[in-house]
Amino acid sequence: MRSIHRALPAIIVVLFAFGFEPAAWAEIGQIKNVSGQVSIWRNNVQQSVNPGDLLEQADVLTTGANSSVGVTFIDGSRLSAGPNSRIELKQFRFDPTTNNGEFLADMQRGTLAVVSGQIAKQSPDAMKVKTPTTILGVRGTTFAVKVDE
Repeated sequence: MRSIHRALPAIIVVLFAFGFEPAAWAEIGQIKNVSGQVSIWRNNVQQSVNPGDLLEQADVLTTGANSSVGVTFIDGSRLSAGPNSRIELKQFRFDPTTNNGEFLADMQRGTLAVVSGQIAKQSPDAMKVKTPTTILGVRGTTFAVKVDE
C-alpha cells in the first residue's frame, strides 16, 4: 500500500504530460456570446446556455426569435447562429499536434456564419455544413448560409 502512495504523484505527472485533462477531453468548443433565448440539447435534455459554457460532440444548439449565439471551437473555427436556428454538432475531432480533424454540423433551420479554423486549413474537405438540401464544404474561408423551414 505504501508503494502505491509513493507512485501516485508520478502517475499523475505522467498523465498530464501525455495530455490527459480530467473532464476536458470531450469538449469541442465554448459559448462565447449569447443574446436572447439560446438552448443546447444534450442527451435529450434541454438547458439554456451562458457565455463560457462548454460544448460536446452531438450537442444541438437552438436559438429563439430575436436570439443569437457565438461559438469558438478548439481548432479556432468560429460559428455564429442567428434567430430561430437549429444546428447539430454531429462530428468533431481535432488533433492539436497535427491540426488534422473533421467537423460536420447539421443545420436544420436558421442562419449561420462560419469562419474556418485549423481543421479546414489542414484539410479542405474535412469541414462541412449539411443543410436539408446540400452539403457545403468549407475550404478555409468565411461564409454564411440561411435555411428556411
